[in-house]
Amino acid sequence: MTEPEPERAFPPAAPATPLALVFGASGYIGTNLVPRLVREGWRVRAAARNPKVLQARCDDPTWRSVDLLAADALQPDTLTGALAGVDIAYYLVHSMAAGRDFGRLDLEAAGNFARAAGAAGVKRIVYLGGLVPKGADSEHLVSRKQTGDRLRDGAVPVTEIRAGIIVGPGSAAYEVMRDLVYHLPVMVTPRWVRSKSSPIALANLLEYLVRVANQPQAEGGVFDAGGPEYMSYAEMMRAFGEVIGRRPRLIPVPVLTPQLSSYWLALVTTVPASIARALIGGLKHDIPADDAPLRTLVPQRLLTFKEAVAAALAAERTHTVAARWTEGALMFRGGRHDYAYYAKRAAGSAVARATPAAIWDIVTRLGGEVGYYYAAPLWKIRAWIDWLAGGPGLTKGRRHPSELRIGDTIDYWTVMALEPERRLTLDFGMRAPGAGVIEFEIEPLDARRTRVTVTAYWHPQGIWGLLYWYALVPAHLFIFKGMTRAIAQQAEAVPSEASRQSHARS
Repeated sequence: MTEPEPERAFPPAAPATPLALVFGASGYIGTNLVPRLVREGWRVRAAARNPKVLQARCDDPTWRSVDLLAADALQPDTLTGALAGVDIAYYLVHSMAAGRDFGRLDLEAAGNFARAAGAAGVKRIVYLGGLVPKGADSEHLVSRKQTGDRLRDGAVPVTEIRAGIIVGPGSAAYEVMRDLVYHLPVMVTPRWVRSKSSPIALANLLEYLVRVANQPQAEGGVFDAGGPEYMSYAEMMRAFGEVIGRRPRLIPVPVLTPQLSSYWLALVTTVPASIARALIGGLKHDIPADDAPLRTLVPQRLLTFKEAVAAALAAERTHTVAARWTEGALMFRGGRHDYAYYAKRAAGSAVARATPAAIWDIVTRLGGEVGYYYAAPLWKIRAWIDWLAGGPGLTKGRRHPSELRIGDTIDYWTVMALEPERRLTLDFGMRAPGAGVIEFEIEPLDARRTRVTVTAYWHPQGIWGLLYWYALVPAHLFIFKGMTRAIAQQAEAVPSEASRQSHARS
């Protein structure tokens, strides 16, 4: 997912042979930086702890030339291969999702990376940090600063860009804002929404990240990056509302503490709770950006906040059709901007002594006369409720009893994507306030065992979409655990090819 590039004062770099490593490529910035570097002519290597997330990006043509690998800065032995032959390393890692111990993990990871980069002969590290106001007591902001310091303790020169709120699809601060404006026409707001900062458009930040990599004057520098406006989070929410045609009403509640605010955000938005806590910690302060040095070094037209929001909404519409569920993909959100970017999710899994092919055969027969393998009365009740609401809940049938194609209907589901013996993604077709998919994932563990996982992803529309999800979570967890056990048992009952051949010989 990429945004229109801003106007700049000089042409793009000529196609070059240097190799750039984007470390933490599965995250929000990495996902957008990789294709931008490819278009600029760089050879790109993308590393992440979970390579499956990166593989999902390869449906985008700009990712097909990218070298993908698994690496974890907390496991130093994985860094040697990741950094081999690298000229510029982008360090985009943070451990906010790890919980309250993220500060220690961030420092350990940065130290490991700095040592490995020095040993590999990397020419420069470009680190994306966060703006740090004077007197900041946010563990998140302090950790970002300390991470930059730890990287600078190594032998490789570091260029650090410090950014505040980033305006683009997938940015935590932006997605909290989107969810609040779409979900709550009237909202009580804590004191931190009056804190000011200089939000920067994703396109402008990517321009800075790409250009400083080969700027001699940027070596060893620490630069603030901000947009052209200094505004409060409340002003941003109102401006966002103007862009989408809504007028959110904000009611100040000074007694809402940061801790209570994090619980509130976890309840009324889809942004992961650990990220919401870190975000609130940073929003307690006014965070101005002294970006004059960086603007001098990399001239470009900075997008206003409203322009950045419009660009973010436009960027979502150009997202490539994916072969599996991908966080934020508009095709899995009903094509609607007012459906939450991040998904609520519930899952169940089971391990079978069966091959992926045997499990795939069971999974692809679901629906129609076969049903859904578990809790049939609950499926029927939900279907009747949908039918009474005017939906297709009582629709039964499928094109073929065992074969599936993209676009096929299975009762009230539509096949959105499939990868034989690996993954099946079905779009939810019932009437509901939001959009959702159910994904079956098949993962071989060894020669005899395979795990099957069923995950529901739900992108709520407004407060009713959230309430709908919370009402059904217990049922989802119950059904998916039983469903995967039933699929595993049926797959185990299917004779293997080897046993069939043995039986035939006898």
